[in-house]
Amino acid sequence: MLHYKRILLKLSGEALAGEDGYGINSAMLERYAEEIKEAREMGAQIALVIGGGNIFRGMSEAAANMDRVQADYMGMLATVINALAFQDALERKGVFTRLQTAIKMEQMAEPFIRRRAVRHLEKGRVVIFGAGTGNPYFTTDTAASLRAIEIEADIIVKGTRVQGVYDSDPEKNSHAEFFADISYQDVIRKNLRVMDMTAITLCSENTLPIVVMNMNEKGNLSRLLRGEKVGSLVHG
Repeated sequence: MLHYKRILLKLSGEALAGEDGYGINSAMLERYAEEIKEAREMGAQIALVIGGGNIFRGMSEAAANMDRVQADYMGMLATVINALAFQDALERKGVFTRLQTAIKMEQMAEPFIRRRAVRHLEKGRVVIFGAGTGNPYFTTDTAASLRAIEIEADIIVKGTRVQGVYDSDPEKNSHAEFFADISYQDVIRKNLRVMDMTAITLCSENTLPIVVMNMNEKGNLSRLLRGEKVGSLVHG
């Protein structure tokens, strides 16, 4: 019996870069695809949003002198590149997928249509959402929250390189405090870097819980789906 039936998994673009720091690390891509395959075989319905920071980020130093709207559109295209790579990795493992984008790209993806996305999930396909919300000034965190609400996901799973939510970066501060259970309000009040504030507010207003966990630890996603305590739970 699954504890969460329908989930939206949010991964950063940097996660795909692995130790390379840039681009797509094939070993990381394979590892994440295997985790998703295992979760899918358990019967979970899985949607996926991937950032684009491993290729281009609208708020990065590289975009400092660019028009913000233009830079954000470039960032959206970066998420589509990652989404295509992830789709290929999953389908090579025998997982049926659909890629839907917020910006029309008919030759490579379906346009985002909520009812169609839900139907794909019900048929057992992993649905990958690319191009963020399709609008500048919004992050892929916000896109993940929005899509999760639209498809009526049970939870957002934010996959990171650390165990969950801390009061500071545990990779830089060995004394960082870990929060196993925390409210939306405390995340906002303490200005914790779980997701951006627009995304947190969306989740709070729609009572959509968030689990932040280490996606690099093998089997974590499957354990979460079985109801085991993994990572940090953000809720009302």
